[in-house]
Amino acid sequence: MAVLQRISLFIIGDEILSSKRQDKHLLQANELLKPRGLAVSRVTMLGDEPELLTQMLQQSFAEGGITFCFGGIGATPDDRTRQCAAKALNLPLARHPAAVAEIEAQFGADAYPQRIRMAEYPQGAAIIPNFYNRVPGFSIRDHHFMPGFPMMAKPMMEWVLNSYYADLQQPERVEKALRLIDGQESEWVTFMEAFEVRFPELRLFSLPSIGDDDRRTIDLGVEGLPDLAQQGYEALVAEAERRGAQWVAI
Repeated sequence: MAVLQRISLFIIGDEILSSKRQDKHLLQANELLKPRGLAVSRVTMLGDEPELLTQMLQQSFAEGGITFCFGGIGATPDDRTRQCAAKALNLPLARHPAAVAEIEAQFGADAYPQRIRMAEYPQGAAIIPNFYNRVPGFSIRDHHFMPGFPMMAKPMMEWVLNSYYADLQQPERVEKALRLIDGQESEWVTFMEAFEVRFPELRLFSLPSIGDDDRRTIDLGVEGLPDLAQQGYEALVAEAERRGAQWVAI
């Protein structure tokens, strides 16, 4: 089984930063990654500013890992991701023959002169098939560039995972949690520190909330492989019972 790598997302577009559109890519990425036992390590939201986008891509290429990029690969002047990726790698843009064929097949003569620009990638890139409208994305150095449209991007990301990273698949992890009623996180810190020593392979999480009625709750839970997560959950329940805390399973 291959060594796990950090998985990052770049979500690109001025419309995301201005809240004209709400991001759906993180949700979709988690839907694809979780059944494979994988998880997102970092999400970066960026506008279409070319200098910053180039700088962030340069940094990402240098760091390595797997990165999925969504948005900015169209043909209009505000779509700059293709150009910035090429500049970040110090490579020329080049028309990919397979991408040209796909765009011509979809649009015919209307592919020219504008739509065909979407076949221009950093030299050496490979295409990502687009099952929605046949305008491909592209992959280079474990960075995978897809449109900002979620209905296109999700099947394209799934194709990338199946085609390039099938050997990264891990046993699926599960979450198990309880909700403490009227609890204070500070009362549980010592227990949580001891819990992490006892169960180092589990991820322990604590999420406090304040309701509209000002009532406080804490979602206290674990994430990990099913059998071990069940053991950790039972330890949380036992501690809640020992303290006489009010709780419900969630």
